[in-house]
Amino acid sequence: MQNEEFKVTASARLDKLVAETVPTISRSQAKGAIEAGQIKVDGQDARPKDKPAVGATVTISLPDPQPLDLVAENIPLDIVYEDDDVIVVNKPQGMVVHPAPGHPDKTLVNALLYHSPLSSINGTLRPGIVHRIDKDTSGLLMVAKNDHAHQSLSAQLQAKTNLREYVAIVHGNFKEEEGVIRAPLGRSPKDRKKQAVVADGRPAVTHFRVLERYGNYTLIACRLETGRTHQIRVHLAYIKHPVAGDPLYGPKKTLKGAGQFLHARELGFKQPTTGEQLVFTAPVPDNFAAAVKHLRLQAGLPVDKPI
Repeated sequence: MQNEEFKVTASARLDKLVAETVPTISRSQAKGAIEAGQIKVDGQDARPKDKPAVGATVTISLPDPQPLDLVAENIPLDIVYEDDDVIVVNKPQGMVVHPAPGHPDKTLVNALLYHSPLSSINGTLRPGIVHRIDKDTSGLLMVAKNDHAHQSLSAQLQAKTNLREYVAIVHGNFKEEEGVIRAPLGRSPKDRKKQAVVADGRPAVTHFRVLERYGNYTLIACRLETGRTHQIRVHLAYIKHPVAGDPLYGPKKTLKGAGQFLHARELGFKQPTTGEQLVFTAPVPDNFAAAVKHLRLQAGLPVDKPI
């Protein structure tokens, strides 16, 4: 049982207060727990949208997560780097990061468990997973092999000192060469499967810069300052430049190819024990490279320069 208690210091929605005060609870988890009566205000049931008064006591009593029967599976991994603390893996497009309803096996975690012991901070549900990338996004992910490393890497994410840069093919032609998208994100009020820009969402910041222009499409790099669910995809759709091939936030008429054209290309962090700054790069997958080559040919650009 997870038991927490805190005093309200500033008035805000209860689900938002819980998510911002307790790092291990997301806002969606907080909402569900409030509706289940597992989070109370001054001992009384509440609603997610209620705004407790300053000084009120919020108590949280969450049952332990039901363990998944995680099976170590001998699935090939593209390991870019490994030491006693961390693994950096280049995740292929189409692979789910960790088991969840509908995806009980053949995930990155199943493959990692076969390869190495992992940290236990996330319990049996997400061992070793410090951050995630979407199923249809390819690229670099850092994984903790022990709890010390997990705490260090999580702290770096919180302090925004790590490097996470993506490349994407997006719809439309940017007017700007670079820019910053600052728009709070939360669950879409219209579709619970989606995230959206919402007034009371969690702060989210994405930096972008144009790499190449192809007329109806643009190749860009995106650097994450925060790491909200679907952040790059939602932010780019919000400014009318959705990721090509995005099945959730993009148009149906898009580039041909399997899945969305979004790749976590660069990852940097301090080694948890030595403090050494480490930076890694992963080339885009073949389908991404083929799409860029096709667009370059159409735009009359050199086709063989690195992406």
